Amino acid sequence: MESNTDYKKYIGQKIRQARKKSKYTQEKLAEEASLTPKYISNLERGISFGSVDTIINICKALNISSDFLFDELIKSSGMPISSLVDDKFIETYLQLDERNRTIINLLALQLIKLQENEKKKRII
Repeated sequence: MESNTDYKKYIGQKIRQARKKSKYTQEKLAEEASLTPKYISNLERGISFGSVDTIINICKALNISSDFLFDELIKSSGMPISSLVDDKFIETYLQLDERNRTIINLLALQLIKLQENEKKKRII
């Protein structure tokens, strides 16, 4: 892809693909994402491109990740997060409510500190 127009068309095609897979009409997606059907049509045809808020709302409405829309456009030499985290852990983590996710995050930070202290002790 070489131009801004190509990017818009590519993302529009991905939105259309996800919308059809979800069995949404443009009207239904517009309603779910707080947009107009005409705007959804323009997005899908690559005529318009949404703001960050618009893209987030569309992703939420279609239950897709932003990776689905942007993965082919943004290539990284780094490892994908999926190769760094066990799928079962992610699956389990996503079942937690916000309070318990916070607890897990705090616990992970404490484990990192403990790990760093253990490394320091081995060096000494």
